[in-house]
Amino acid sequence: MKIKNRLAFNFSLITAGVLSFILIIIYLAFYSLFKNDFYGHLNDRAKVAAQLYLEADEISTDSLSHVREHYLDKLPNESIGIYDARNQSYIAHNHQTWPAKIINTVRAKKHLQFTAGNRQAVGIYYNDNQGNFVILVSAFDIESHNRLRDMGKIMLLVFFVINGGIFFIGRWFAQRSLAPIDSLILQMQRITVNNLHLRVMEGKGKDEITELARNFNRLLEHLQNAFELQQAFVTNASHELRTPVTSIVGEVEVALNRLRTPDEYQQILNLVLNDSERLNDTISSLMELAQTDMEYTRAKLSLIMIDELIWELSDYWNKQKGKGKLIVEIQQMPDNADALAVMANKSLLIIAFNNIIGNAFKFSNDLPITCSLHADGQVIAVAVKDSGIGIPADEIEKVFTSFYRSPNGRHIQGSGIGLYVTQKIIQLFKGTIHIASGPGPGTVFTVKFHV
Repeated sequence: MKIKNRLAFNFSLITAGVLSFILIIIYLAFYSLFKNDFYGHLNDRAKVAAQLYLEADEISTDSLSHVREHYLDKLPNESIGIYDARNQSYIAHNHQTWPAKIINTVRAKKHLQFTAGNRQAVGIYYNDNQGNFVILVSAFDIESHNRLRDMGKIMLLVFFVINGGIFFIGRWFAQRSLAPIDSLILQMQRITVNNLHLRVMEGKGKDEITELARNFNRLLEHLQNAFELQQAFVTNASHELRTPVTSIVGEVEVALNRLRTPDEYQQILNLVLNDSERLNDTISSLMELAQTDMEYTRAKLSLIMIDELIWELSDYWNKQKGKGKLIVEIQQMPDNADALAVMANKSLLIIAFNNIIGNAFKFSNDLPITCSLHADGQVIAVAVKDSGIGIPADEIEKVFTSFYRSPNGRHIQGSGIGLYVTQKIIQLFKGTIHIASGPGPGTVFTVKFHV
């Protein structure tokens, strides 16, 4: 059952319950009203019977006839019984026999209202100059019975009509309320493995549907990045591995083709060594890419203090390159230390920053580089500045492509994977990375996180 139908059905079910309760209360109220009203008529009948039969000797003949004509036979199937002190029937009209138990109860309570089958009855104790009597009057309230039956039919009709209307109105409202979800489903259906770059419209609302669209887009972003990492690995691994291996095989075959001088062998071995180092660098990059992909798909996030991470990186690189090679500058710090925290995966962040710092050293020929931190409580900015060969303006966006290497930097050993992986990691944690460079010396990589 679709959600819109289930909502309409549940809404109708609730309405049916509430309406049933109200109709039952109304029905019982009218039932009680009719019943009490009829008891009142029976009570009047009992008093009239007392006047008619017990006080007849005190009433004129004309008045007695008038009472008989107007009051005696008004109630349907009316039965009147008058009993003396010995519970003997004194006078009866359409007499219904009553057991002594009921007669004695009326005598004890002075007044009694009760039902006998489908009849209502009233008993009163009457003290007369002729003695003490019990008068019992009963009748069947056929008029109220018919009214309640008609009322029940009308209520049943109203119940079904209202609930039917409520169901269709509820379904209309549910369909209207869930229309954004239908639109969201249509947008989702257009997204396949070939166009993971597409996103669903989030809208400007703050309801659950907007939150659903936002989280779905976030999931798509993670899937797209993870898929691109895997695709980059599969697409480029064979090519990047085959090239140096082919070169090594060719150089060895040339060396074995004939006897050569020691200098020629040394030259060939140097070529093999260079290709082997290139192969090792490529394998390391591919393993880093595979590790990043594995961490990316199951990254466990925690609060990472960026200032502490920078000092850890400083210790590591100063041990690798020598003391004072990585210069840390704290330009601005927020008043609240929590403003330095980023929800991220520490292992992946270390990979990202190490790629930037490693490139800075590589293209600066191991000259000192600067890592500066600027945090104002809203944005955390980490800038890595080198004094290398720079990047031409038209090449800046391309350096984030997997296995791409800028023409002016191809003489420097590398695989072209590092910055591609770095950008994916920074994007995963809602950060941005910018490059400020030119054809001259010096490049600044700036990573920003909004807190």
